[in-house]
Amino acid sequence: MLDIRKAAARGQADFGWLYAQHSFSFGSYFDPQQQGFSDLLVINEDKIQAAKGFATHPHRDMEIFTYVLAGALAHQDSMGNGSTIRPGDVQMMSAGSGIRHSEFNASDTELAHLLQIWIMPDRHGVTPRYQQIHFDEQQKRGRLQLIISPEGSDGSLLVYQDMRLYAGLFEGSESASFVVPPQRYVYLHLARGSLKVNGIRLNAGDGARIRQSGELHFSDGDNAEVLLFDLRPQELPTR
Repeated sequence: MLDIRKAAARGQADFGWLYAQHSFSFGSYFDPQQQGFSDLLVINEDKIQAAKGFATHPHRDMEIFTYVLAGALAHQDSMGNGSTIRPGDVQMMSAGSGIRHSEFNASDTELAHLLQIWIMPDRHGVTPRYQQIHFDEQQKRGRLQLIISPEGSDGSLLVYQDMRLYAGLFEGSESASFVVPPQRYVYLHLARGSLKVNGIRLNAGDGARIRQSGELHFSDGDNAEVLLFDLRPQELPTR
């Protein structure tokens, strides 16, 4: 049921100021078997050195999601937004008709560790928008908290796509279940720690594709932080 890809199989890029691991093809890393899943195009795990980052650059027609695991990321964009993204914050940027932004480690001394995630949108040329909200640890502790959805349900951020993203924290005896609906796919990404999914141990950086309906049971976490993507039933992103 779980089609697992281990963390060590991911692509890598080391620029000195940035060390990145790519779950799917990105930049100079290309794997014809790893070009996304459903509407999920990019999961990059980035470690950015102190005071370094990405200078101003453009995006369009992409849903871009930032999830900080440690440290802080400073964001500036052409819509006039300026913010600092910290662990627990959820940031979603809909690039739409076009946006320019920069992202830098907000600290002069500490590493920033984060996930950059891209979702293919279901429409093009929309007015760009920026959203950011904080979910505290208790909202995710021992359960799956909805953080992104097309309807903005349960205080989640809005996305231009038929997908939903959940985040959960699990330690020891904490457990939760998720029922994969018929005609839906799921992608799991273990952001940190280790966790059993239907009795199978996943470790930090591991990913898993699920292509059939049924129940997923999460248990036996060790400092585990997991992301669950509820997706349309298609193999690859399409525009």
